[in-house]
Amino acid sequence: MHQQNRAVIDLGAIRANARFLRGMAGTKLCAVVKADAYGHGAARVARSLQPYADCFAVALVEEGARLRHAGVTGDILVLCPPLCEEEVLRGMYHRLTFTVGDGQDARLLLAASRRFGGAPRCHLKIDTGMNRFGFGEEEFAEFLCSRDAARLRPTGIYSHFYRPEHPPTVRAQAELFARLCDRAQERYGSLCRHIAATGGVLAGGCSLDMVRVGIGLYGYAPAGFSCPALRPALRVFSAVAAQHAYRGGGAGYGSFVPASDRLSVLRTGYADGFFRTGNGRNALCMDAAVCERAARKYDEVCVFSDADAYAGCHGTVSYEALVRVCGRAVKEYVDG
Repeated sequence: MHQQNRAVIDLGAIRANARFLRGMAGTKLCAVVKADAYGHGAARVARSLQPYADCFAVALVEEGARLRHAGVTGDILVLCPPLCEEEVLRGMYHRLTFTVGDGQDARLLLAASRRFGGAPRCHLKIDTGMNRFGFGEEEFAEFLCSRDAARLRPTGIYSHFYRPEHPPTVRAQAELFARLCDRAQERYGSLCRHIAATGGVLAGGCSLDMVRVGIGLYGYAPAGFSCPALRPALRVFSAVAAQHAYRGGGAGYGSFVPASDRLSVLRTGYADGFFRTGNGRNALCMDAAVCERAARKYDEVCVFSDADAYAGCHGTVSYEALVRVCGRAVKEYVDG
């Protein structure tokens, strides 16, 4: 029995989710494995998905480099634009595909290319309403006429639905993206077009040349969607480190008085990525949780299995819960 939590990740469930979503989209699949594959372990997840994914997406150059070191050979798209020439050089060395979301991004890639040699791979990012990264419509038109655009050699173009559950918003974004794709392809020829993430796949009708699937791989649908076919892939277990009678006082920090006369203490806390509770009941400490439950010392207890339910109890979303709860955990992989 170890002090660390045990995170059990079902690679078979992740592959089944990938097959289901790829079949639903009917096009190429980009598997999003940023943030350590939403906490599931990027290297193992990506290697398991190589037969099913046409490419992978990460947030950072560092994440892409780690995948290469782990033996992942497919295309890897870095979703956040690079911020310095050193990142561009490292990304070029590892054959990563950069995001270009404005003229400065393009100039950075071109400057690094002149300095170090080579031709950086890139996809153009269009802002159709998210207001995060990407060219606006007028800015993009100006860019396409620039000398920098003439020297760039993109292979793809993409955007992101900010309300995939709302059909009128999806239609407006899709129409704008289609117009800008046409302009880009007049300039560069055929490009890989992608705008749909998991929500866009479930909404249907916007698969284009590729879809970028993240949360769906791990068994969950985004807000506004339900998909019983998806199988959650992660469970987290913690050991009972102490068990005793209630001795008066609180149960953890604060003035909460438990209803039970028997308390168990789990070896898990907010340093392991779990959220504290409020309303005077702060049973979750940094490294331990006081619980009103009957359990024997050294028993193992499942403390996380449903990200949607857990997130709902803590006023957040399944994405945030997943990327946190494997903190300090030992990952164990199963297949089915």
